[in-house]
Amino acid sequence: MTKLGIDQLLVLQPIWKLKRIGLVTNQAAVTGDNIPSRKALIDAGFNIVLLFSPEHGITVTGEDGAPIQNGIDGLTGLPVISLYGNHFMPSTTELEAIDLLMFDIPDAGVRFYTYLWTMTYCLEACAKEEKPFILLDRPNPISGQIEKVEGPYLNESNCSSFVGRWSIPIRHSCTFGELATYFNNHKKLNCSLEVIPCQHWSRANYQSDTGLNFIPTSPAIYDQETLLLYPGTCFFEATNLYEGRGSKDAFKIVGAPWLKTEKVINELRKQKIMGVHYSVGEQISTSKRFHSEKCNIVKFQMIDQHSFNPVQFGLIALKCIIETHAEFNWDYYPTFANPSGEKHLDKLLGLYQSEKLFELPWNQFLEKIEVELTIAADWFDTIKKSLLYE
Repeated sequence: MTKLGIDQLLVLQPIWKLKRIGLVTNQAAVTGDNIPSRKALIDAGFNIVLLFSPEHGITVTGEDGAPIQNGIDGLTGLPVISLYGNHFMPSTTELEAIDLLMFDIPDAGVRFYTYLWTMTYCLEACAKEEKPFILLDRPNPISGQIEKVEGPYLNESNCSSFVGRWSIPIRHSCTFGELATYFNNHKKLNCSLEVIPCQHWSRANYQSDTGLNFIPTSPAIYDQETLLLYPGTCFFEATNLYEGRGSKDAFKIVGAPWLKTEKVINELRKQKIMGVHYSVGEQISTSKRFHSEKCNIVKFQMIDQHSFNPVQFGLIALKCIIETHAEFNWDYYPTFANPSGEKHLDKLLGLYQSEKLFELPWNQFLEKIEVELTIAADWFDTIKKSLLYE
């Protein structure tokens, strides 16, 4: 079984154990024995004095994109500072109350998952305030296979946001420890960074290979299958389609009252996408779009995670729907970090004026996305000095 960074730390006796420690964490961060990290650390004698939480809060129950207020942790009684409230970066005053900052939060392996960018704000804050930053590493749940990397790179000039600050691929195949190491060097942050690595994890491993229980990382990521589909189906957020939020089918379906499901499936089958099966059905919308209306849905079922390329799939599925439905429109996606909700596809995809991509004829569209998505070798050359696992 994979040993997490938190499990590794618990058997150590670091010299800083009794210093004032701030911990960035949430309820999804547990030990290999499924004990919340913050409780396990306190029980082991670590002097945790302050907690910080990312989007969705310490309990991982906050609605997508909704601001989270500061509070008191019901499990430990410690104060919790929200890093998805009135600020994203720990403040000077908050860091003055601690001697070092520790980070332990699971990832989804995708650039637009916001926990990654909370980590970078913490890294940057610690660099500025000259506080040590201790990152307890966790596996990438959709594997660390560099050959599975999918672009495009983020255009920082026009598309930087809280769902993508800095230029990396969408599916990056790295752990937080590796990305923290890369950003610290590449952005010349000069943070005093220490990564506590995992043991018994290889780049070929998916979540299902680790022997660890899956803990939902946010309200819409219910299971391992969702994790594998999410890098592609998240693009539906930028449209007037229902993506299943509020149900256990979030990111496993796409729907609308007007969706011609059989036509969509026929178009998808023409593209011969590997690793996924399609079925049709009906569902009452549980999200803001078409709320309480009956939607025709196409459901996606993962049949082979090794051959499936989620970003390519998501873009092709979107193109299939656009080509066959006059009712389709791009839409706003307001969140606390992007109140207007404008240019959401640009922010997710990382491409400026990305909607124009879908105006291309099919052959040009497929050629363009192949160029944009196929960047694994380039990313390996960029990231290789920061990789911690084989």
